[in-house]
Amino acid sequence: MKKTIFEQMGGTYTKVGDYYLPDLLPAEQEEQPIGVWGQRHLRYIKQHHKVRYTNLLTNGKLNGYLADIDKQAEDMFFRLVKQMAEREGVTEKLKADNQMEWVAWMNNIRNKVTEIVNTELIFT
Repeated sequence: MKKTIFEQMGGTYTKVGDYYLPDLLPAEQEEQPIGVWGQRHLRYIKQHHKVRYTNLLTNGKLNGYLADIDKQAEDMFFRLVKQMAEREGVTEKLKADNQMEWVAWMNNIRNKVTEIVNTELIFT
């Protein structure tokens, strides 16, 4: 019997009753943990970039893509927090001398950096 185009491309069939149905399972993808940044980006692309989301999902690349975005965002976040703290003079000495002021400064820096990461990576 002549192979169908589906079979020529590597597809297989499963017999169910009297019918042969194509096996249309998505490609296996490696499960990677997705952090808060990746989940934010997932929500964003689901709402605003539906074609990109569907393409990544059907190609089996969504999990890897989100893990990569999450890692990039996390690295960027910690690097910018460290740089801003050094630039603004928020040191361990300040932490030892006046903890409440240090916490206020660090919260301010973290909020600024969160906005930067959201703008540059997550909501694009």
